[in-house]
Amino acid sequence: MAGCPTRPAAEVHIGWTAPYGVGRTLRVMETCTRCGQENAAGARFCNACGNQLGATETREERKIVTVLFVDLAGFTARADHLDPEDVRAILTPYYARLRSEIEAFGGTVEKFIGDAVVGVFGAPVAHGDDPERGVRAALNVRAAIAEMNASDQTLDLQVRIAVNTGEAIVSLGARPELGEGMVAGDVINTASRLQTVAPTNGIMVGEATYRATRSMVDYREVDPMTVKGKTEPVRGWLAVAATAGPGERSVATVPMVGRVREMSILQGIFQGVVTEQRPHLMTVFGEAGVGKSRLASEFTNQIEGSGARILRGRSLPYGSKTLHGPFTQQVKQLAGIFASDDVVSARDKLRTAIEPLQVGGGAEQLASHLALFIGLGHEDEVADRQVLFFAARQFVELVAQDQPTVYLFEDIHWADTGTFELLEVLASRIRHSPAMLLALARPDLLLAHPGWGGGLSAYSALSLEALGVEESRELAAGLLRSDTTGDAARRVAATAEGNPLFIEELAASVTDIPTAAGQPLPTTIRELVSARIDALPANQRRLLLAAAVVGRVFWTGALTRVEGNVAVLSDLLDSLEAHDLIRREASSWIEGEEQFSFKHVLIREVAYATSPRAIRKEGHAAVAEFLEAATSGAGATATALAAHWREAGDDERALEYLLKAADDAGRGCAKDEAADLYRDALELIPQDDVEQRNRVSRLRTLALVAASHVADARSLQRSPESPDEGERGPV
Repeated sequence: MAGCPTRPAAEVHIGWTAPYGVGRTLRVMETCTRCGQENAAGARFCNACGNQLGATETREERKIVTVLFVDLAGFTARADHLDPEDVRAILTPYYARLRSEIEAFGGTVEKFIGDAVVGVFGAPVAHGDDPERGVRAALNVRAAIAEMNASDQTLDLQVRIAVNTGEAIVSLGARPELGEGMVAGDVINTASRLQTVAPTNGIMVGEATYRATRSMVDYREVDPMTVKGKTEPVRGWLAVAATAGPGERSVATVPMVGRVREMSILQGIFQGVVTEQRPHLMTVFGEAGVGKSRLASEFTNQIEGSGARILRGRSLPYGSKTLHGPFTQQVKQLAGIFASDDVVSARDKLRTAIEPLQVGGGAEQLASHLALFIGLGHEDEVADRQVLFFAARQFVELVAQDQPTVYLFEDIHWADTGTFELLEVLASRIRHSPAMLLALARPDLLLAHPGWGGGLSAYSALSLEALGVEESRELAAGLLRSDTTGDAARRVAATAEGNPLFIEELAASVTDIPTAAGQPLPTTIRELVSARIDALPANQRRLLLAAAVVGRVFWTGALTRVEGNVAVLSDLLDSLEAHDLIRREASSWIEGEEQFSFKHVLIREVAYATSPRAIRKEGHAAVAEFLEAATSGAGATATALAAHWREAGDDERALEYLLKAADDAGRGCAKDEAADLYRDALELIPQDDVEQRNRVSRLRTLALVAASHVADARSLQRSPESPDEGERGPV
């Protein structure tokens, strides 16, 4: 992955063209994809970094593509009775007309197979609305065939057409005009099968295509079909006609609108927390992109300006195995602990941060217990898990008593079990402290934890719904610098269905791709984000894909490991931030490293999904090497290292860190997390390594037994017959 493939010479498009049109181009300079330097035409090497120029692009990427499959119905039998020259006389204009229609919508003719034509949209470059382009091209192909028949009564051509959308592996350097295959994947096979069941002169589309285009195309659903090669019936829809013309939407970027009621609720709860000196747990639920993080950001910025302290923690997908992940980040933020700190330095920082807060002594013991709780313990261990929970409770109380504090827990639908238990303990046991526990989650959290928040006297849930029609239009109008009655603002609001992220990304797509103003915009977020990524200059795009391998949060040093010494790295990151794809963060988990994060997790997910498995594998190995060199490999970092080494295919090193993380979790009394980590470790131990498998199995069994005892103890503590809290003593 550290190599630097190059692209052909830069091209300048001359003149304006209608939507989907193709303009003239003029070769003027060779642009280096490693550093962005422009070089004289014909140069073989970059005069800035020495990178080879003009080499054919050979990389492969995974992309969402739309395949158009057109086949002449009954032509094979008809051709049996025709002279070969007559067959060629029919097929030559047929091929030419179909190529013209496909290319007019920005597609590429991938291949001719006998009397069938295969067109591809979304490769090598995504447009963001490729399903719509594919269906519109299919409608035009059908009309073109009718026109050809009308102009020559002897032709009588009949076609069956299919359009299907799905993931494919794309060879970026393929030359279809020379017969080289460009895309591969089931998406093509399914398109071929759909074509066989389409009626004569009908256009059959697959489910993904239908869902992406149903707002602008009239469809008629057909019964599920049994097709060759598919074990389950395949759903299909017949495209009737377009209900809206191309180029009818447009958009740009914006401040938060609406959410007045939600902001008022959050402010009221925080005011009650401060006035009454009592804690409160608030969970904000909402689908991805609906604006949970934006609402929390606006709220915390407002109260932070009024003297409140904000401590932030975020759960990541791999964070489900991180020891009390978000709370650990909050403690480290307060103490100024970096991932690069060794355990001794981190414990010293923690003790230093606690000493001014601890009244009446006990800072040493609190720091020791808290260190165990967040994975900074040595060989220390405590017999009672509740001692560690009490240490966390003391920390939260002391910090809030020093200054009213909001503890922000982002994306807790990915949180570890310990985080859920901790939040319940804090919400139910904290006394006389102005601490607000603000959690953000997707609704599927309630599927895994249906009783979340139940039984707590100081708990509230806020469901963040899509913006209303007027608010959506206001948001779109603000991005477009238009008024709310404009057609563009109405179209964006309708397409985004009230999801602020969709509205923002639609708007940003227009900003990033100026020609998109005259073209239909995408209706699905992955298509839209793919289009934005493909619109980036090659060096910025490559860097973004590399960052996605690192994770939602990434560092400059990790990028250097993955991509090699990229020239003008800082400038490229600035450009990506200007494109509103990433954010520079004020603090870093790793000392001496600039830290960035993707603006939205969906952007990272799409970018990550673009790289083939082999490239991701190399990248994960490079990231793991960076983390080993830049951090102590303790606590949460061990889990991250295990994940990266496992994705890199190095099971031996992944096993080492899984066992380390499991041991840390067990010492911190997170027995259930330890059991899960030991289970993951067993998956990596060879079957013939009986001794190690037995040892890890014993450790897992011990962890499970300990976890069950903890659950029994907690159940007894909650039972009506249990003594009250005063009789039990502090927890």
